[in-house]
Order: sequence, then C-alpha cells, then structure tokens
Amino acid sequence: MNLLPKSAKDFGSVDYWEKFFQQRGKKAFEWYGSYLELCGVLHKYIKPREKVLVIGCGNSELSEQLYDVGYQDIVNIDISEVVIKQMKERNASRRPQMSFLKMDMTQMEFPDASFQVVLDKGTLDAVLTDEEEKTLQQVDRMLAEVGRVLQGRETEWLFGMEEGRKQLAATAGFRRLITVALHRGQQYEGMDSIQAELSARVMELAPAGMPSQQQVPFLSVGGDIGVRTVQHQNCSPLSGSYVVEDVQGDDKHYFRRLIFLSNRNVVQSEARLLKDASHRAQKKRKKDRKKQRPANTPEDLSAAPGQSIDKSYLCCEHHKAMIAGLALLRNPELLLETPLAMLVVGLGGGSLPLFVHDHFPKSCIDAVEIDPSMLDVATQWFGFSQSERMKVHIADGLDYITSLAGREARPRYNVIMFDVDSKDPTLGMSCPPPAFVDQPFLQKVKSILTPEGVFILNLVCRDLGLKDSVLTGLKAVFPLLYVRRIEGEVNEILFCQLHPEQKLATSELLEMAQALEQTLRKPARGWDDTYILSDMLKTVKIV
Repeated sequence: MNLLPKSAKDFGSVDYWEKFFQQRGKKAFEWYGSYLELCGVLHKYIKPREKVLVIGCGNSELSEQLYDVGYQDIVNIDISEVVIKQMKERNASRRPQMSFLKMDMTQMEFPDASFQVVLDKGTLDAVLTDEEEKTLQQVDRMLAEVGRVLQGRETEWLFGMEEGRKQLAATAGFRRLITVALHRGQQYEGMDSIQAELSARVMELAPAGMPSQQQVPFLSVGGDIGVRTVQHQNCSPLSGSYVVEDVQGDDKHYFRRLIFLSNRNVVQSEARLLKDASHRAQKKRKKDRKKQRPANTPEDLSAAPGQSIDKSYLCCEHHKAMIAGLALLRNPELLLETPLAMLVVGLGGGSLPLFVHDHFPKSCIDAVEIDPSMLDVATQWFGFSQSERMKVHIADGLDYITSLAGREARPRYNVIMFDVDSKDPTLGMSCPPPAFVDQPFLQKVKSILTPEGVFILNLVCRDLGLKDSVLTGLKAVFPLLYVRRIEGEVNEILFCQLHPEQKLATSELLEMAQALEQTLRKPARGWDDTYILSDMLKTVKIV
C-alpha cells in the first residue's frame, strides 16, 4: 500500500489526508519522532497544568502519552474528518478530558490567548511545500493564528507586529534580532545560564559568513529572572488567571506583585513589604532548614497577607509622577487642609488611592474597578481598605463616568486619574484602552473636572503614530497638556488642564512641588525619604 503523495503539494491537500488516514487505518503514524524521543524537551518546557493545543494531530500517540503522564488539558485539531473520528473513538473512555476537533489551523475558532502552549510536530512542513507566494501566505496565516491563540508576550505589539519588531531592533541598536520568551515556570540563576542554554541554537540562525567565534550579545527586556514565591493564585472571569507573588529586590527588601498571566511580563501592581514581616519570614526559613527538605526548594516568605505592606512607599515610578502632579493644583501647601475630591479609574492593588487617602486627610476618593476579584486581591494581599473617605465602585470606568456626566447635578472632581490597562496585547497602546481617549469620552471627563482641576493619565504607547493621535485628541479637549516621560520605561504621564493661560514654567512647577513636599514631610506622617516630588517634574514638557 503506497501512502506517499504524487507531489509535495499534496501534503497541503485535505483530500490527500482523508485518503491517507482511510488507508492507514488506526495504526499510529509518527512524524519525525516518538514521545520517547521528544519527552525530555517537552517536559522541560511544558508544565502539567498548562493548556496545550496540538495542531495537525493526525493519529500520533504523542498527545495520548502526554495525557497519561499528567498533561490532561490538551486540545487536538486536524483538518481530516476521518482521523478526528478515529481519535475520538480511540480515546473516549480512556482519556475523557482530552478533546479532538476538526479544524483548519489557519482559521481556528478559539478565542484569543486560549492556550499556554501550541505544539506542532510536522504540520508546518506539510504546509511549506515550496516558496511560492500563495504557499507563504498560507504559512503566514497559520503562524498568525498560532500567535493569536497563545498566551504570552509573543502576541504583543512589540514582538508580534512588524512595526513593533522594527522599533525593538532599532532600540537595541542591531539590524538582526532574535526574540525568546521565558515562561514563568522556567527558573534560571541569571542571564549567564540562559545564554549557555541558547547560544548554540542562536548560532544556527546566524547569517552566512558570520565568524564562528563571533560574540552575540544577549539583552533582557526587564530583569525579572529568578525564583518567585507565589502567595496566592486564582482565576477571575474578567481578568483571567492571576498570581500574587513575593520577590526579593536588589536592596534586600521583599516586594509583593500582582501579575495577570495573560500578560505575565507586566507587573500590574507592586508594594514593598515591611522589614519586620521580611524578618519574620527569614526566622521561619531558618526554622524550616532544620527539617528535611528537597534540594532547590524555593524559600517560603509566608508574610502576613495584608498587614505586611509598607503603605508609605510607592514602588511604581509612574505612581510617584502621578502624585507629583497634585502640585499643579493651586496653593499645594494648603492641600492637607483643603477638601480634595478625587476619582481614580483602575484599582489594581490599590496603592495609588491608598497613598492619597493616607497622606491627604481631607481627601475623598472614588475608585472605579471593573473586576470585583481585584478588590478582593487589594484588600487581602495589598493592605487596601475602604473608609468613609474612600469608596470603591465595581463598574466599567467608561460607563461610570458616562453616568456621572449625564446627571443633572454632576459631581466635580479636583483630580481625575486613569491608570487602567488594555486587555488587548496586540495594540500598540497597552494603557489605557483606546475608548478611554476617544474625544467624545474625554468631553465627559472634562464635564466632571473642576475648572482648576487636573486630569492625570498613565499612557503606555509604543506605536508612535497612535501616540501622536492620542496627544492631539487630548489637547483638543484639554488645551494645557504637560508630558512627563518615565526614564527607562515606556510610560508617559500626561497632566491635562483646561486653561492654557495658567501654564507654569519648569521653575514654577518645581517650587510648587517643593512646597507640597515640605507640607507632606511632617513628623509621624511616614514619608519615604527617597521620594523627592520635585524630581518627578524636572523633565516635564508642555505639548
């Protein structure tokens, strides 16, 4: 029985594969390698609890053998109806949690970011039968779909779009760049161990004529390499899976972080743990060392969930800059004695509204958060609590502000802050979602801001064309616009006001920031000595 195609093009034909599996019957056919040959690599890079998609599964035993050793969240797809029927019958009783679906991998029906792993053991070769334009377009569609259904930074604008990759290469200062994603389950001692593992593979991709001893530099987007201690993990219907973890900083302080696993390289919220909590954790570790423990077990920090947070310390540079923007309010030295109405959209761990609440005793804060799970996280793990002066409203920020703007008696806020992220990583702007900077919506924001108030926005936008459009739209509604770039980050803090004739020179801004800081640096107020308000405004520019 001859199962070979008449030409390589037949490998891309549905009819060929239907006939292939009809003639082949139920006997497994393995492309390139069996499970025993590949299991070392698969077990290293795939974790048992991860959701795996196998594209072009055929009747290979690979998925079945992965399932049998504990990888039970596996979805298999193939374009052949015959083989999908065979595999369903073969696994219905023995492997009930594993699914087989007839589906074209270039037009998959799964939602975005549905899988942690996509596994292909030869399907790409079946598609890439020549280098004709039609074939290459088919390959592009396949890889685009794989990127769409994957969770991870691979689908972000910076890595997944041509313009983003060009910008990354230009920033790095190289014409040729390879990007590699390190997933959370992988642990490395540092960049040296990563380089040792990848160097041979990198050189296989080197351009022709490159000397074999050429040194290839390894660069890191962020320095988050090493062991984390997960304190809490859960799944929110709105935000997806998330973790709360503790890590040790360079200064030996411990920090607590909130991470959304759909965007796992971005720290959503961060807070510093008090030293006494870290000391208690260290004492516990010393006690635990007396017990028998397997080698290389990560140390357990076991700090108390909420009481361990240093509420006087702002970890995020963009939060520090946003607080410094309060100096734009007139008479900042009187802010501790003056009623201050504030609206914050985007709660996260709650450190931003909590800082204002604790340092400005006359402040009244409305915080808006779309995800009720985040309020639970902020309360249990980041020391957040509501009071008579601080209320959290579980609502979509767009709907909440639209509702306020539509009232006959509108509330007026001295300060409005947006610190809300986009759930779509393919856009060139990850903060805020585009709808928050549409001009009709900005008009609603304007309608609930006091005439002398300030609208402060955290903007994270890598797409330069899109950023110019956002700034133009903001300036049309708020004629006085200051921009403060966060050094070493993509964040830019925008300070928006209504009256351009009230613009301040840099020297005046610094004086007002110094006056506000002197007022805040009162005894027993718990002010962080490393936080210099005026430093946050030195590089502010007027658009």
